Amino acid sequence: MINEYLLNPRSIAVIGGSANIHKPGGKILKNINDGGFRGALYAVNPKETNIPGAICYTDVEWLPETDLAILAIPARLCPDVVDVLALQKQTKAFIILSAGFSEESHDGALLEKRIVDRINGIGGCLIGPNCIGILTASHHSLFTSPIPNIDPRGCELISSSGATAVFILESGLTKGLRFASVFSVGNSAQVGVEDVLQYLDETFDPLHSSKVKLLYIESLKDPDRLLRHASSLIRKGGSIAAIKAGSSQAGSRAAASHTGAIASSDLAVEALFRKAGIVRCLGREELVTVASVFMHKAVKGKNIAIITQAGGPAVMLADALSKGGLEIPAIHPEDADNLKLKLFAGASVQNPIDLLATGTASQLEMVIDACERFSYIDAMMVIFGSPGLEAVFDAYDVLHHKMQTCSKPIFPILPSVITARREVEFFIDKGHVNFPDEVLLGSALVKVINTHKPAAEVIEKNDIDVAVIRNVIDNLPPEGYVAPLEIRKLLQLASIDVVSEVVSANKDEVLAAAADMGYPVVAKVVGPVHKSDVGGVALNVRNDKLLSAEFDRLIALPEASAVMVQPMLTGRELFIGAKYEPRFGHIILCGLGGIFVEVLEDVSSGLAPLSYNEAYSMIRSLKSYKIIKGTRGQAGINEEKFADTIVRLSLLLRHATEIKELDLNPLLGSKDSVTVVDARLYLKK
Repeated sequence: MINEYLLNPRSIAVIGGSANIHKPGGKILKNINDGGFRGALYAVNPKETNIPGAICYTDVEWLPETDLAILAIPARLCPDVVDVLALQKQTKAFIILSAGFSEESHDGALLEKRIVDRINGIGGCLIGPNCIGILTASHHSLFTSPIPNIDPRGCELISSSGATAVFILESGLTKGLRFASVFSVGNSAQVGVEDVLQYLDETFDPLHSSKVKLLYIESLKDPDRLLRHASSLIRKGGSIAAIKAGSSQAGSRAAASHTGAIASSDLAVEALFRKAGIVRCLGREELVTVASVFMHKAVKGKNIAIITQAGGPAVMLADALSKGGLEIPAIHPEDADNLKLKLFAGASVQNPIDLLATGTASQLEMVIDACERFSYIDAMMVIFGSPGLEAVFDAYDVLHHKMQTCSKPIFPILPSVITARREVEFFIDKGHVNFPDEVLLGSALVKVINTHKPAAEVIEKNDIDVAVIRNVIDNLPPEGYVAPLEIRKLLQLASIDVVSEVVSANKDEVLAAAADMGYPVVAKVVGPVHKSDVGGVALNVRNDKLLSAEFDRLIALPEASAVMVQPMLTGRELFIGAKYEPRFGHIILCGLGGIFVEVLEDVSSGLAPLSYNEAYSMIRSLKSYKIIKGTRGQAGINEEKFADTIVRLSLLLRHATEIKELDLNPLLGSKDSVTVVDARLYLKK
């Protein structure tokens, strides 16, 4: 895996090196030389014997021993070259730029496997194939542009895609974002995103290591390892933003449960990132903007002051922040009066604070100083462009100094990237990041603030009898829908409240059970998977005569095997579901029942096992959370009981991976209780 030969080689050989900088082997040699590599640099090319900056060889057999080999030759030639390097030249690190491996064909996959087996056999490290290389403080082994100046305080970028890494670099550099390293892992034949992240975690130094990691992921081979090391890095003081591409489902299967229909690998990724504390981004610009937010002081509250000399962008920024739950508090009347005396006529002293297009650098400084003093302001966002009437160097210089001296974070929005190009470059050259788009910044800040810290590593409940649960699971049939009695037993073993019920194919037994429970009752068919779809539920059955008639109707339905009778409970319908996703484990979903899950798909996801903080976060992130809290005179739902049920179910599932799909739908929630009324469980051993 990752070793010092890759990161700090004493010698590098470029196989396929060239004097032609329009070829990968030529461009990478130029970049290594331009980056000031201090070790020995070799090039191997049978057709070229004079390549500037490198010692040339016509055959790999003639190379001296070398720490790192970079291959820029056809895929079919790579295995034999790797054999020579690994066995004869003591090479322990390889970067294979070449394409034509597992991403292209079965034959290519066989070539790739042969290479990996050889490198693993010597305990070596492989980046690629089908990548653009890596960039570290030691060597600039990328064959692309741009090559950023390495800054140890900058971001560390790990990307499955070389082209995407280039585009992220381009976007970031134009805004002033700095980079400490870049790893393009390509096919991840040996080293993938998880491996690089693990290395960065295990070698993290809070005083000297980069604190910001950016990930572009196309394939998650080991979600658990990503979770473990991402959580660890964030707990140590780091920040991580990531894009996971390719998570959508091109088609959907005929799911037997609501959870099966809704849950997907994308929700699994969402749950994984939430558990780890990773800020999930959906595109390159958002990733770069979130990274830029990370580069500023942390916002310690939700009250934001918008200081602007343009009304429209301030309004759009206020909208973006407000929609994400942040506040734009009005400036207190006495403070507003003091500000107004020092601004031009027509300036607004509410919030946003509008200096007008003619606002000066001294006015900007005065307003920033005032907001620094206001106890009800936690952060400032400054929108300062240029109408092209005069230069704004003085305003940007004020911004530069205030960002250094103020205790509160200040986010600069300098939108005039053409009209004030020189001034923006002047500001960026002082080590700052610019946010040219206020809405992107607002949305990014909302995501950062609303992303919770990694979930607790401890399991918060130890009163679940795992041995008994396993005994129940082991005695169930190998595959199929589980009978209501067995589902009930499993839920009760997890101390989840379940409505009392009787299941029988005998009418007299059902009538006797209803008499014991007391009318009204609910009668349900047992057998069909979707009871409602076949008319298999009778609500508010009030006497023996009606129940007798409903029994006859229900037992005659196709696939019916029995009738279930339960007391008629009242409360708000809730939903909890779970689906086993290979490599991730169980995704837990929660939400309101009925139309909210069936039509609106207002659900929140988490990855089992869940802590109470995670369960509360899931509940509170629902669009329908106001209904759960209680609204318009209606009593709310017992949130503690709802969260407890979610946590207990997640712990049950942790010990029963054979459960592939589970629906608790509905549960009935009130201010006092949350009770499972109906459950469906599909098991496959």
